[in-house]
Amino acid sequence: MSGFPFSSALPDLTLYDPFGGMRFGPQHCFLCGTSITPGTDVVPVFAEWLMTRYQLHERQIKLLDMRIVAYQDLHIACCSRCRTQHVEPLEAAVEAAASQGPEGLRVLDEKTLFLWLGKMFYGVLVTELLNELEPLARPQYPLAENAQMLRRFQAFFQTFQALRVPIEFDDFMPASVFILETDPAQDAISFEYDDDLTTLVFSIKLGAMVLTTCLVDNGIIRQAMRRVYEDARRPLHPIQVAEFKARVYYAAYLLNVVPDYYARPVHPGDDHLVYDSVIDDVTGDIFNPWENSAYGQSLLEMWKRWQIPTEEIMRDPQQPLSFLYDEHGQPREVARYPPE
Repeated sequence: MSGFPFSSALPDLTLYDPFGGMRFGPQHCFLCGTSITPGTDVVPVFAEWLMTRYQLHERQIKLLDMRIVAYQDLHIACCSRCRTQHVEPLEAAVEAAASQGPEGLRVLDEKTLFLWLGKMFYGVLVTELLNELEPLARPQYPLAENAQMLRRFQAFFQTFQALRVPIEFDDFMPASVFILETDPAQDAISFEYDDDLTTLVFSIKLGAMVLTTCLVDNGIIRQAMRRVYEDARRPLHPIQVAEFKARVYYAAYLLNVVPDYYARPVHPGDDHLVYDSVIDDVTGDIFNPWENSAYGQSLLEMWKRWQIPTEEIMRDPQQPLSFLYDEHGQPREVARYPPE
């Protein structure tokens, strides 16, 4: 399935940088920076089709400052041109793919899926950053004070400009995206959303489909987890999906690099930009050392629903509890948990 179409008009190859002056408020379009009417020119963070399909309008989400808002009240500033020419075609393409189930999303153009996930992530992150200016309760770890997170955010936004500007990524994809499938007989939950904004990782569950992504790793985590991902391409028990997510979240926490992106010079007649990417510190390790105890905490968080205590997760400190693999390292089948 191809990606969503761009406008037939002559493409605008001018990149927008909101970090100059930190223009993330409601006065500027999130994609192009055009001055707009605050509160009027907006698009929903979670698209209307998504909220309708999974009954999210009144459903509530808790933000870092403990503020509780309804999904329908999460918006980002967007001019009418970007809304009609870029955001709405993107949502229409993903809606059509999602209606075909996991296989529909798997054949969707990878860049389109990255941009769709990135749009939701951007909306949640900017909401959190703006709330920190007038917090209901001060977050324990303010995002605006996290220099590494802001550097990742800036790198992400460079590639996210592909939603508005025709951009080709030369021999790389900015993100790792995983599409898993749950066993409907074991899973009655139709929608879930969770994230770690500091590492630009989040997961969203749409019926039997679970999408988990790290948005600024150039596919490094997907490459590192290629065997686990291949073994997980089957209907999984939700506890197995949670374990897979714990691995992704922990890998993103260990990731020790932030890619740099460079647009090649534009020549007369060019109708798109080409991005190259490099990782500056080629002498260092891509990942910090793996620690089972820290990974166990990631499992503990993801397995809250099943109330599995740390003692059980770390019964063998050299091999934390796994539902994806058995004690011999072979893919494990989980028909029911807890077992009868």
